[in-house]
Amino acid sequence: QCRLWLDKNLPNAERIAVNSNAEAVLISRGHKKSAAIAGVMASELYDVAILNPDIEDEPHNTTRFVVIGEYQAPASGCDRTSLLVFAHNRPGSLFELLKPLATRDISMSNIESRPSRSGVWEYVFFIDINGHQDDELISQAIAEIEKSSAMVKVLGSYPKAVI
Repeated sequence: QCRLWLDKNLPNAERIAVNSNAEAVLISRGHKKSAAIAGVMASELYDVAILNPDIEDEPHNTTRFVVIGEYQAPASGCDRTSLLVFAHNRPGSLFELLKPLATRDISMSNIESRPSRSGVWEYVFFIDINGHQDDELISQAIAEIEKSSAMVKVLGSYPKAVI
């Protein structure tokens, strides 16, 4: 995510992969001639200086981390719900999947398509919508999407911003 900057400014630097940027910060703190690539939060948390900000290749790129568990997060009033939707391979299927959201004025914050493993030219959609799966309008929309899709899996609802 910052290869271009590294290639231009530190072409001979050894690059070592670690499990997380937090681990990189902790390792680099013990070595005078090393540095870690991490964000502002890691800098503040571990009390290290930011030597060069904004080195990312794509300034608007974000990374999303997911916590998987067996319990459902309660509604916070400012939630997001992630869905995995298997569409039928026919004209208008994507329209039919999204129509229940539009008719209920439910905002979609993200949609990504991936080829399905089940067949050629079949796709699965990862969809993020604003609201909690227990909200009446959200549960109605999901029920309607289930009627027009091959399968719907609710991955879960969670607060939009967790720090």
